[in-house]
Amino acid sequence: MTQRDAVPRILPEFSMNLFRLFAAALLLPSFAIAEEPKAYHVYFGCNTSPKGSKGIYRSEFDPKTGKLSEPELAAEVGNPSFVHIAPDGKTLYSVGEATGKDGGGVYSFKLDPATGKLSEQVSLTSGSAGPCHISTDTANTMAVVSNYGGGSYAFFTLKPDGSLDKRIAHEVMPIIKVNDKDKKANGHSGFFDSTGTMILCCNLGHDRVQLFRKTAPDKIVANDPAFIQFPAGSGPRHLHIAPNNDIAFVNGELNMTVNVVKLDMKANKYEVIQTLSTLRDGESPAKGLSTAECRIHPNGKFVYVSNRGHNTIAVFKWDDAAKKLTAAGHITGDIKTPRNFNITPDGKWMLIASQDGGKVGVYEIDQTTGMAKETENSAKIDKCVCVKFLAKP
Repeated sequence: MTQRDAVPRILPEFSMNLFRLFAAALLLPSFAIAEEPKAYHVYFGCNTSPKGSKGIYRSEFDPKTGKLSEPELAAEVGNPSFVHIAPDGKTLYSVGEATGKDGGGVYSFKLDPATGKLSEQVSLTSGSAGPCHISTDTANTMAVVSNYGGGSYAFFTLKPDGSLDKRIAHEVMPIIKVNDKDKKANGHSGFFDSTGTMILCCNLGHDRVQLFRKTAPDKIVANDPAFIQFPAGSGPRHLHIAPNNDIAFVNGELNMTVNVVKLDMKANKYEVIQTLSTLRDGESPAKGLSTAECRIHPNGKFVYVSNRGHNTIAVFKWDDAAKKLTAAGHITGDIKTPRNFNITPDGKWMLIASQDGGKVGVYEIDQTTGMAKETENSAKIDKCVCVKFLAKP
């Protein structure tokens, strides 16, 4: 879990807005490194097949040695390409990428933090084809699901125990004209800000990040302005909002970039202020290359983007005073199609999922330079596309 994900749901609905403001105030001052636990549960979302992965897998990770236990099947789900853990660590959510009249699956599982076991599945549908991402607000009262094929975003209320309640909105992005050509939307991810009232959703097809507001416990409206426009051909895929809510880092899937977005929530103004290539000097985007994941190091000093085809993790130094990124290098090793990666909350380790390499590799991070070196530790797992940590109690 990240620092933003660490606020438990402890108040009734009528006082939740006050709680969100208090929680946001606690998060505003700076990034903070979590205390190292004895061990982590690690959950892996995978692309499934008859002879390959069967769903969501779980391992244990030792932060002292960097060792991963052999993955075991935690829940059988079709194509759980993205999983998300509730702030209190007691519920795990997943999408199931599929097509169909009412879209693919959206699931919640009761999670036992002591054992890591998943149970009591609740299953709903995403509203349109290709659900590929799910996240919740910090108070864990609402979830947003992004539908890639359907070009839409579905919003769900959550019950007090964290389980899925019902789908309360399905926002379909219309086809737009770009250079006299029809351009379809592709919903790729959605994230709540630290107050739980603004939702930023990547729309790869329109080169936009769509903006929505939560105006009531069960009501979502389009913001005005309704989106942040990115350079043509960017294809915004994933983003990571800084804890103080003033900056978002967004990776452009199609043009191999990382973008810095200034967020002025009070003034309701949003602007792309920097764009950098995730490739090496002299390299250009080419067929077969695309970015996948974007993450901030827990110490706030580094930003990382995974490069598929290039098979690297691009590293950038972040100057918070100047609001500027600087390229720092690339993490390399036995990496094949790094669709997703994650960093332990203590900032010491990076787990890189090789979607086409049949493994999850363990890398040790130098917290001074931000670079990471490959270790001998890894776990075999077929078509792994998502990695999530949960500290064991």
